[in-house]
Amino acid sequence: MKKHIASCSFGKDSLAAIIVGLENNEPMDGAYYCEVMFNQWISGEVPEHRNFIYETAIPFLEKAGVKVDVVRGKKTFVDLFQHKIAGDGDWAGCIWSWPLCSRCYVQRDCKTRPLEAYKKQQWSGLEVAQYIGYASDEQVRLAKLDGTKKISLLDKYGITEDDATRICESYGLLSPIYEFAPRNGCWFCPNAKEPELLHLRKYHPHLFEDLLKLQALPCKATEKFNRDMTLYELDRHLRSLEDDLKKRGSRI
Repeated sequence: MKKHIASCSFGKDSLAAIIVGLENNEPMDGAYYCEVMFNQWISGEVPEHRNFIYETAIPFLEKAGVKVDVVRGKKTFVDLFQHKIAGDGDWAGCIWSWPLCSRCYVQRDCKTRPLEAYKKQQWSGLEVAQYIGYASDEQVRLAKLDGTKKISLLDKYGITEDDATRICESYGLLSPIYEFAPRNGCWFCPNAKEPELLHLRKYHPHLFEDLLKLQALPCKATEKFNRDMTLYELDRHLRSLEDDLKKRGSRI
């Protein structure tokens, strides 16, 4: 018996895909969501997005009959950050520290591997078709689904990214993260854009302080938070941007 399971990050596209499936009576046997954790207690989701997920989106889906499995890996970002490099190479004894922008250990160890373990445990012996939130105007991403058991309901029904935004808005299911970020991602992601980092520093200073504490740890494999700056340098840059915005009367 084939099961139809939706992958959901609770961004606009994956949520719109589930809504479109429900509207069109597509088989929907459940959904799963992988939550990356900063440490044992703090989510890697931007707080506004995490609140939206647990207080609005999951209750909505489960009321509609879509059970949501929350998947978390055993390792957190802080665990990986402080992982010591073994062997006798140049970096032996140092800690991994900040993930590399193009080779993210967070994606590998906090998402991909936990999801592989979840699917192996939950889907063993089952035929599963997986719904993916790729919009009809994302042709490069859609091409990757060829030859897989992954299905884009948005493409099937001709739903673009803009359409997905409107659909979520109409149901009151557009995450507040889109007010300051183009996508939902970890608040400690080295690929975060300036508006996201400014938002984090202003509205969640305790989280930014947690990052500064990590920057202060000795013997790191890399000191740079992103491709260009250490977190100390980034902090000074953001302070300068904030001062400039205040002078111009702009809102962060």
